[in-house]
Amino acid sequence: MPQALFEYDDTERSLLERIRIQQGLQDCDQAAEWLIKARLRRAALRLTGRGRALYPVGRNEQ
Repeated sequence: MPQALFEYDDTERSLLERIRIQQGLQDCDQAAEWLIKARLRRAALRLTGRGRALYPVGRNEQ
């Protein structure tokens, strides 16, 4: 798999450091990867509509 190298400024590095500690990761690159994967999972859920409440269509006969 190709590797990408990113430069982080101080604000980004502090955010990644907090995420790294919270998630128990080894370095900031793993924290960045975790954030990307989390974002992709949320986007996929919105795209497929999974997790939404499903209601029967039709008349409510009470």
